[in-house]
Amino acid sequence: MAETKPILTITDLHVTFRTPDGPVHAVKGVSMQIRRGETIAVVGESGSGKSQIMLSTMGLLAGNGTASGSVDYRGTEFLTLSQADLNRYRGVRLSMIFQEPMTSLDPLYRIGRQIAEPLVHHGRMSVRDARSRVLELLDLVRIPDPARRLRSYPHELSGGQRQRVMIAMALANDPDILIADEPTTALDVTIQAQVLQLLADLQAQLGMAIVFVTHDLGIVRRLADRTYVMHDGRVVESGRTSDLFDAPGHAYTRKLLDAEPEGEKLPVPDAAEEVIRADRIGVQYQLGDGLFGRKTRRFKAVDDISFSLRRGQTIGIVGESGSGKSTLARALLRMVRSAGEVRFKGKTLSDGDDAGLRAMRRNVQIVFQDPFGSLSPRMTVGQIVTEGLLVHRPDLTSADRDRHAVAALAEVQLDPGLRNRYPHEFSGGQRQRIAIARAMILKPEVLILDEPTSALDRTVQSQIVALLKSLQAAHGLSYLFISHDLAVVRAMADTIMVMRGGRLVEEGPAARIFDAPQDAYTSALITAAFNRDSIRGVAHS
Repeated sequence: MAETKPILTITDLHVTFRTPDGPVHAVKGVSMQIRRGETIAVVGESGSGKSQIMLSTMGLLAGNGTASGSVDYRGTEFLTLSQADLNRYRGVRLSMIFQEPMTSLDPLYRIGRQIAEPLVHHGRMSVRDARSRVLELLDLVRIPDPARRLRSYPHELSGGQRQRVMIAMALANDPDILIADEPTTALDVTIQAQVLQLLADLQAQLGMAIVFVTHDLGIVRRLADRTYVMHDGRVVESGRTSDLFDAPGHAYTRKLLDAEPEGEKLPVPDAAEEVIRADRIGVQYQLGDGLFGRKTRRFKAVDDISFSLRRGQTIGIVGESGSGKSTLARALLRMVRSAGEVRFKGKTLSDGDDAGLRAMRRNVQIVFQDPFGSLSPRMTVGQIVTEGLLVHRPDLTSADRDRHAVAALAEVQLDPGLRNRYPHEFSGGQRQRIAIARAMILKPEVLILDEPTSALDRTVQSQIVALLKSLQAAHGLSYLFISHDLAVVRAMADTIMVMRGGRLVEEGPAARIFDAPQDAYTSALITAAFNRDSIRGVAHS
């Protein structure tokens, strides 16, 4: 039961960013209250200002951002505290978990050390006591075999496991408030259900308040007591979650509830040119469980997969986190060591063929899931978009590259006049357009799209899907579309490959896969995706 008196009160909060093009007002007079033990949701499209509210609360705004108004935690005004004073609260009384754990976890340190850091820093524990607490936390968040996993590096964990590690870090000092900024957006629907259930169980056990910053209204409806709906930096509607869903009072809230990717992709002609053929692709890793980390086990991340991609075709590759989808994509580009054969337009690619690989990589571009993690924060958008030209078109002058950047940004429907800004000054949807422009500037024939919409809200997802369809039609592009979001895959793909545990369990035309799946695992994924009430049952099946 939530307490009556708020423990955090935000009053008339304004957030402004200084940019070369003038001030950007991201948050405009927002007020909200959070009580102990309750779950509130802050929802809205990408760029609505919802994350900036929480970053302001934690004192984590970018250097060019300023906040005014009031953020009161149990009688202490946060906006006037020094960074040193804020550090007595951050990670102790208030903790935050972010959307993409891979960009929050240090790739150079084992997870045990990273979880122990706030315990030693804030809790003043000894290293020995901190290790014992880390094992408790890993067990609390249901990481299997915690004694072994605390020696793992982030890249050795699946997406769901990495998010559990982030939750363990956030809970290390028993906070009053856990701020979860899109904590499950990057996860497949079954792992998402497990993480959400874990958070609900932990809340009941620890009595903390949870603030979900999300665009996923399915999460909101099932978990939140109260909801704040944001648009253009303002709260346009708030109240009990059940009331907002049953009788939304604002047109924008109704728009969010109605948003869903639409359409379907027609199959390409049988005579369409084959651009990529993959034969018996396999990727395996050696894992270190022995003395001094000696490699004692082999793990097959991709196991004997073959397929053909034709011009204009979109193959949707679906499956749970850890199923091998992204590893398969990297194997095609020879970014990881792999077995099997890859042919691009009839030419076999080998690891020693540098010229052939360079030509293929110009024509086969990849767009990653998290644009914020793949775009350099130290480069302007113009520099990011033209970076590939420095490698593949060294003959171009600086002015030539700038003209190409203007054209590429315009094609992805982003104002070229913004090319002197930095990535953090853009919303998630805008950053994904920048990532697409960076790929398209090289005029590729194939795009590998690795979860390109999973970090985006539904309305922006629909816009990106429409953009990708228009680019495909204009340039005859072929897509490998990797996603756990079957609603988006249904709108994009004409062929589906379903992966589980590194193996291909089912493939075929999209219409047949969705209407009459042959494998029980495929059926479970489809049920989970399109019947949100059944997610918990599928997650534990």
